[in-house]
Amino acid sequence: MAVLITGGAGYIGSHMVLNLVDAGETVVVLDNLTTGFDWAIDGRAFFEEGEAGDVDSVVGLIKKHAITEIVHFAGSIVVPESVINPLKYYGNNTATSRNLIAAAVRGGVKHFIFSSTAAVYGMTGLAPVVETTPLNPISPYGRSKLMTEMMLADVAAAYPLTYSVLRYFNVAGADPQGRSGQSSPWATHLIKVACQTALGQREKMDIFGTDFETPDGTGVRDYIHVTDLVAAHALLLGHLRSGGENTTLNCAYGKGYSVRQVVETVRQVSGVNLRADEGPRRAGDPASITATGEKVRQLLGWVPQHDDLTEIVASAYAWEKQLIVRNR
Repeated sequence: MAVLITGGAGYIGSHMVLNLVDAGETVVVLDNLTTGFDWAIDGRAFFEEGEAGDVDSVVGLIKKHAITEIVHFAGSIVVPESVINPLKYYGNNTATSRNLIAAAVRGGVKHFIFSSTAAVYGMTGLAPVVETTPLNPISPYGRSKLMTEMMLADVAAAYPLTYSVLRYFNVAGADPQGRSGQSSPWATHLIKVACQTALGQREKMDIFGTDFETPDGTGVRDYIHVTDLVAAHALLLGHLRSGGENTTLNCAYGKGYSVRQVVETVRQVSGVNLRADEGPRRAGDPASITATGEKVRQLLGWVPQHDDLTEIVASAYAWEKQLIVRNR
């Protein structure tokens, strides 16, 4: 019995690998290394370089490693890019997911966990969302993820495959033991960008929009530590293995921080008065995206261990310093 992690050389996927191998699980990583790094894969996992959308190849891996579960992280994630290049997102996200699900069915995989996004909700207003909030994605990225959610529901109704979906909010931070983190040099995550600016890797950063209907005028997001996020995945795996039903869950702390609050926290952690230029809003940016997170706590007994913005920023900042040393 083994778990296949697609995108396991990437940011969240590499943390999922750490969680599972630390628990003694047999883990197989499938990654094409387009945005991931082979050095980010824990040595206790098996690594197979390849495409998650190659049905025959994935079926072969399922048989080779006796894979019984798939946790699917692989895909493209930059919302503005999806607007400019929608076909990339429908290819890398929707089409690849369709083929991976087909391989799971052909290979007799029992359980499938999918990495989705808060972007499926679209413009949500200021109130925290719940799982029953109407779905209205406004970007190709959000729609590409929602299409996969719909495919999973349809396939699970037709075949003996159970699944769970986790809709992420703003994932940040790094492994508390310093084993992995957000390693893509030009990732667009706010906390990473702010940390890079504090370390002198960027001349400045930009704050997009200061006139939102939020307490300080800047956008508010629900930031979640990556280690808490993958812990929720592990609990979902246990839920499915014990006969739990198909489920879709938001994964969030239930509170938001503004862009200005994040920037100020990075300044405090780093001791650097980093430059943050204020500019107009970007098209399509919601004022606030937060979630209650009640269902994931109640169903899985999920108890976050790193629910603190300063801790999230400190771990991300420490990882950025490690990357500077690694990349010399």
